[in-house]
Amino acid sequence: MALFKKRTVAKPGEWFYCLQHKKVEEGPECPAKDRFGPYATRTEAQHAMDTARERNLEWENDPKWHDATARDADEDGS
Repeated sequence: MALFKKRTVAKPGEWFYCLQHKKVEEGPECPAKDRFGPYATRTEAQHAMDTARERNLEWENDPKWHDATARDADEDGS
Protein backbone atom coordinates (compact mmCIF):
# COMPACT_ATOMS: atom_id res chain seq x y z
CA MET A 1 0.00 0.00 0.00
CA ALA A 2 1.36 3.39 -1.00
CA LEU A 3 1.67 6.03 1.68
CA PHE A 4 1.44 8.89 -0.76
CA LYS A 5 -0.76 8.80 -3.80
CA LYS A 6 0.18 10.94 -6.77
CA ARG A 7 -3.06 12.54 -7.69
CA THR A 8 -3.90 15.23 -10.19
CA VAL A 9 -6.22 17.83 -8.71
CA ALA A 10 -8.48 20.24 -10.55
CA LYS A 11 -11.68 22.14 -10.11
CA PRO A 12 -14.70 21.21 -12.22
CA GLY A 13 -14.76 23.04 -15.54
CA GLU A 14 -11.00 23.55 -15.80
CA TRP A 15 -9.44 22.75 -19.16
CA PHE A 16 -5.87 21.71 -19.91
CA TYR A 17 -3.75 21.13 -23.00
CA CYS A 18 -1.66 17.96 -22.85
CA LEU A 19 1.74 18.50 -24.46
CA GLN A 20 2.48 14.80 -24.73
CA HIS A 21 -0.78 13.73 -26.38
CA LYS A 22 -1.42 17.09 -28.08
CA LYS A 23 -5.04 17.16 -26.99
CA VAL A 24 -7.41 19.16 -24.82
CA GLU A 25 -8.67 17.51 -21.65
CA GLU A 26 -11.19 18.54 -19.03
CA GLY A 27 -9.57 18.14 -15.67
CA PRO A 28 -5.97 17.05 -15.59
CA GLU A 29 -5.58 13.56 -16.98
CA CYS A 30 -1.83 13.81 -17.47
CA PRO A 31 0.94 14.88 -15.05
CA ALA A 32 1.51 18.62 -14.55
CA LYS A 33 4.88 18.43 -16.30
CA ASP A 34 3.08 17.44 -19.52
CA ARG A 35 0.32 20.06 -19.64
CA PHE A 36 -0.55 23.74 -19.95
CA GLY A 37 -3.42 25.16 -17.96
CA PRO A 38 -5.81 25.46 -16.34
CA TYR A 39 -7.91 27.42 -18.83
CA ALA A 40 -11.45 28.65 -18.25
CA THR A 41 -12.78 27.33 -21.57
CA ARG A 42 -12.11 24.51 -24.00
CA THR A 43 -11.38 27.08 -26.73
CA GLU A 44 -8.64 28.73 -24.67
CA ALA A 45 -7.06 25.32 -24.08
CA GLN A 46 -7.24 24.51 -27.81
CA HIS A 47 -5.21 27.65 -28.51
CA ALA A 48 -2.63 26.98 -25.78
CA MET A 49 0.27 26.48 -28.20
CA ASP A 50 -0.60 29.68 -30.11
CA THR A 51 -0.74 31.60 -26.84
CA ALA A 52 2.65 30.18 -25.77
CA ARG A 53 4.17 31.03 -29.16
CA GLU A 54 2.89 34.64 -28.95
CA ARG A 55 4.17 35.06 -25.40
CA ASN A 56 7.58 33.68 -26.32
CA LEU A 57 7.83 36.10 -29.24
CA GLU A 58 6.87 39.03 -26.99
CA TRP A 59 9.50 37.95 -24.46
CA GLU A 60 12.22 37.53 -27.08
CA ASN A 61 11.55 41.06 -28.38
CA ASP A 62 11.21 42.74 -24.98
CA PRO A 63 14.23 45.06 -24.55
CA LYS A 64 14.18 44.90 -20.75
CA TRP A 65 14.99 41.16 -20.91
CA HIS A 66 18.16 41.62 -22.96
CA ASP A 67 21.24 42.70 -21.04
CA ALA A 68 23.81 45.01 -22.58
CA THR A 69 26.59 42.42 -22.35
CA ALA A 70 24.70 39.94 -24.52
CA ARG A 71 23.81 42.68 -27.02
CA ASP A 72 27.43 43.88 -27.16
CA ALA A 73 28.69 40.32 -27.74
CA ASP A 74 26.25 39.86 -30.64
CA GLU A 75 27.39 43.10 -32.26
CA ASP A 76 31.05 42.12 -31.95
CA GLY A 77 30.34 38.75 -33.54
CA SER A 78 31.49 36.81 -30.46
